[in-house]
Amino acid sequence: MTVSARPDDVVLNWGTTYRVTVLELGLACCGVEVMAALDRLPDLGVTPVAGAGEAHVLVVSGTVTDAMLPAVIRSFEAMPEPRYVISVGACSNTGGPYWDSYSVTKGIDQALPVHVAVPGCPPRPEALLEGLKALHGLVNA
Repeated sequence: MTVSARPDDVVLNWGTTYRVTVLELGLACCGVEVMAALDRLPDLGVTPVAGAGEAHVLVVSGTVTDAMLPAVIRSFEAMPEPRYVISVGACSNTGGPYWDSYSVTKGIDQALPVHVAVPGCPPRPEALLEGLKALHGLVNA
C-alpha cells in the first residue's frame, strides 16, 4: 500500500468528541518502524504524546521482557478512558523468536487487552497505519 501525505482512503475521522492520542512504547527493533509511521499520524487525525495521562491508544512494539512488563502495565493503567492497545510486531504479539526465553513475555495480550495485533518482524510503517484503520473500524462499529 502506498501512502501519500493525506489520501482520502486513509484519513481517519475519529469524530469531534475527543482527539485521538497515541503513546508509543518502542521496546525493540519494531519501535523504529513505528517511529517512521508516527511522522504520518498528525496528517491522519492522530497525535503522538509523550505521557500516558494524555494517550487513548497504547502502541506496544518489540520484545516485552518480564522485567519491563510492570512498566507497560503502569503506562496502560495511567491512560484515561477510553483506552485501546495495539500490539505491533511478532515479539509483542507472541514473544517472536525469543518466545522460548525465560525472561520474555509470550505476548502482551497475556497482560493487557489487545484490540489490534499488527503482524510482522518488523512490520513496515504502513502496517501500523493499517492497524490504526482497523482500530478505527472497531471503535466506530
